[in-house]
Amino acid sequence: MCGNNMSVPLLAEAVTVSAVEKETAAVIFLHGLGDTGHGWADTMTSIQLPYIKYICPHAPHIPVTLNMKASMPAWFDLRGLSPDVPEDEAGIKRAAEDIKAIIEHEIRNGIPPHRIILGGFSQGGALSLYTALTCKHQLAGVVALSCWLPLHRSFPSASSGHKNIPILQCHGEMDNRIPVPFGAMTAEKLKTVINPQMISFKTFPGLSHSSSPEEMATVREFIERYLPRI
Repeated sequence: MCGNNMSVPLLAEAVTVSAVEKETAAVIFLHGLGDTGHGWADTMTSIQLPYIKYICPHAPHIPVTLNMKASMPAWFDLRGLSPDVPEDEAGIKRAAEDIKAIIEHEIRNGIPPHRIILGGFSQGGALSLYTALTCKHQLAGVVALSCWLPLHRSFPSASSGHKNIPILQCHGEMDNRIPVPFGAMTAEKLKTVINPQMISFKTFPGLSHSSSPEEMATVREFIERYLPRI
């Protein structure tokens, strides 16, 4: 593949797991608050399909209100973790544009949007939902782990109008940071934005605000279903 990663700031530092065969699809996966792309790149490698490239960018360091304005990797500012807390609208929209720039880069380099899945965990999952729903391209799907839909009050009017994008939501039933009812509320909201039949909401008993081999097996099945070998 050709193309200059330096023209897309997040790609220049992203962890990329290249396909071992000809690349015909891509998964872009966004980490959670305070994390980096490294751990999720390792996780993606554990479920890797040989024809898929996995891109795990790092969020920039910014002050985060939720953590007493300490600077840390974050896609946007978080002022709280309840559904009614004021949101960083400008930061969310700016971050979504940064992720859309990665998507456009992959399209320019030969991976069509219907062969790109966007996903993430926690804040990264939230951004993946918002980005996919406002993207001008209909992507192959979204993997949304332990997260919520940012700026939910702006939907469905903020949506690009793609009604048939498959969404896999996974949530730990013992999540004490983003409780599972928030995930359920998100799933119900998403049903007002896209075809309800395209949404799959799965919960995992005993799982806290983290991932598990069982959850990642579910993610792998989703990726293989919507990014089949061609």
